[in-house]
Amino acid sequence: MIPGGGQPDMQQLLQQAQKMQQDLQRAQEELANTEVDGQAGGGLVRATVTGSGELRGLKIDPKAVDPEDTETLADLVVAAVQAANENAQALQQQKLGPLAEGLGGGGIPGLPF
Repeated sequence: MIPGGGQPDMQQLLQQAQKMQQDLQRAQEELANTEVDGQAGGGLVRATVTGSGELRGLKIDPKAVDPEDTETLADLVVAAVQAANENAQALQQQKLGPLAEGLGGGGIPGLPF
């Protein structure tokens, strides 16, 4: 409902939409440049991903390497990457969630909220 019953100011609406788009783009760029970690096996395997979910690094403690049991190492790698991605999703929600609410609360297609 518009106070006074007048028509919405289209210029003002366009400016607000443009500002939200700029804020969203800035937040997405920040996410792409922010790294978050995940770990498994008490820190034996650590994965680093960007806030947008791109795998950037993987560190494996030599203690985790057993030539007779590569399955456990593979499981630790998968778990570390999953943990890092969960942390990236939490960061996405923190950075982009308020912007999505500003766009009508329906979320943004392609993003997990």
